[in-house]
Amino acid sequence: MSNTLELAIDLLKRQSNTPEDAGCQELMISRLEPLGFKIERMRFGNVNNFYARRGTTSPLIVFAGHTDVVPTGPLDKWHTPPFEPTIKDGMLYARGAADMKTSLAAFITSIEEFVSENPNHAGSIGLLITSDEEGVAIDGTVKVVEVLKARNEHFDYCVVGEPTSNKVVGDMIKNGRRGSLSGKL
Repeated sequence: MSNTLELAIDLLKRQSNTPEDAGCQELMISRLEPLGFKIERMRFGNVNNFYARRGTTSPLIVFAGHTDVVPTGPLDKWHTPPFEPTIKDGMLYARGAADMKTSLAAFITSIEEFVSENPNHAGSIGLLITSDEEGVAIDGTVKVVEVLKARNEHFDYCVVGEPTSNKVVGDMIKNGRRGSLSGKL
């Protein structure tokens, strides 16, 4: 099993119904701190957020996402228990698998691999993570960005790993909100 899949499964087991985080952020932080990331935990209202940064120079690329999930609804509508990740026919099923805990796992493991291979990389890497995207979304990203702007910290690039699809991944682009970019590292 890949490191990304292992981390995704660990995140998916956590019942982080909005605005709860269920320890997802601390798990991510525990992987970032050994890489030299400076971690800032920011709590607004009942919402946990964190901003992590490795490096102090430009350009700054930030990976943004959320650990909260929408409530499961009636459990009898699920083919598998929502917080028991299940791999069936090559697909991973669990609440938050598409939106967006697998992306969070990919962020972390990609950064781990990149930093391992490029310990003295140019520029800076950041993460902005909230548990307030699926709810009212007033105490998450918006508040963290306000704090960063107040101290004149700006992103050069931002990657949001949240899919927006109609029938297949990548079939929809929302101008001014989200887009899709595929690449090979």
